[in-house]
Amino acid sequence: MSYLENKRIIVTGGAGFLGRNVVEKLKERGCNNIFIPRHKDYDLVKMEDVKRLYADAKPDIVIHLAAVVGGIGANSENPGRFFYDNLMMGVQMIEQGRLNGVEKFVALGTICCYPKFTPVPFKEEDIWNGYPEETNAPYGLAKKMLLVQSHAYRQQYGFNSIFLLPVNLYGPGDNFDPCCSHVIPALIKKCFDAIEKGEDEIIVWGTGKATREFLYVGDAAEGIILAAEKYNKSDPVNLGAGFEITIKDLVEMIVKITGFKGKVVWDGSKPDGQPRRCLDVSNAKREFGFMAKMGFEEGLRKTVEWYKKNSKHLSEES
Repeated sequence: MSYLENKRIIVTGGAGFLGRNVVEKLKERGCNNIFIPRHKDYDLVKMEDVKRLYADAKPDIVIHLAAVVGGIGANSENPGRFFYDNLMMGVQMIEQGRLNGVEKFVALGTICCYPKFTPVPFKEEDIWNGYPEETNAPYGLAKKMLLVQSHAYRQQYGFNSIFLLPVNLYGPGDNFDPCCSHVIPALIKKCFDAIEKGEDEIIVWGTGKATREFLYVGDAAEGIILAAEKYNKSDPVNLGAGFEITIKDLVEMIVKITGFKGKVVWDGSKPDGQPRRCLDVSNAKREFGFMAKMGFEEGLRKTVEWYKKNSKHLSEES
């Protein structure tokens, strides 16, 4: 039986890309008392709404996934909003969790917390050794403050909060909105749009030399729940797949899987973002037995297939 089975659990962001997967895996473990706050009912940036959420849900466990997120473009255009909204949501959720006596608080950080020039693979102890990459520093630093709060609250109040650092996520159900999507869904959409319009080239930001690591959303959800069940320290833990791929190689894989036959044009006037990203994932394995299972090419194929089936519906929504 899972430690979580009979608990009352809030999952903020539970209707989102990652959240849906987390909720599904909680239900598989027999968790039937899951409260998913919707933004129209609870604006977590506002303290009065956070207080009302705790009063309504009376949680034992909080899994805080809600975030204002986006790719390099969205981060560059909304640094103030990305800082303020993410900071206020997290800080207030943890503070009210403490005041309401929750048993455990699971806070989700981001790979963007790491310094711009972190030795590869990123180890958790390197997180304070420099400033984050400029295009997403406000978002990364807002999330990083939850790690400070987690440590401080455990020290002063004995509050059991944990902080996880997932790498870039991808998978079926991802956000394909061109205004705020991340690199994999943005590239998949670009390829299919070009095929549909009969265009013979796609333009991709940057030089293609930057590297990234990607974690399949189902694996990420499993890692979060394993940590919620088994991990009880404030030291941050990486969640990743432990591999590195250049953006150039990623684009070639997506071009091949989508069937786009045209040319890839690199726009070197646009930023690459952080030069390299790859996590040391040994702590997650040692502390709570997490290892990613999905092969990257298989995960990409599943994501492309999902988009092919749902692209018409997605374009009607937007």
